[in-house]
Amino acid sequence: MRTTQQMSITLPNEMAEFVRTKVASGDYASDSEVLRDALRVLRERDRAVEAWLRNEVVPAAQALRDDPSRALSADQVRAELKKSRTRHE
Repeated sequence: MRTTQQMSITLPNEMAEFVRTKVASGDYASDSEVLRDALRVLRERDRAVEAWLRNEVVPAAQALRDDPSRALSADQVRAELKKSRTRHE
């Protein structure tokens, strides 16, 4: 049973050049390896976002629903953002 599938894809010139550069530099043996690695990274990013949503965003939203007094006003959010920016400058 075959474990791979051949596909034909079209990339913008800039992306195609990037793939060729990765192969030419010796980082990858073939165009297919570059694309497989890129798809693995994309899959991991999607999993990380899904985990963040499930483990952090959903519980925070539920906590806010359970106790709306925890919500910040728009002015409070602006003030917190301003403080954060000041700390990072």
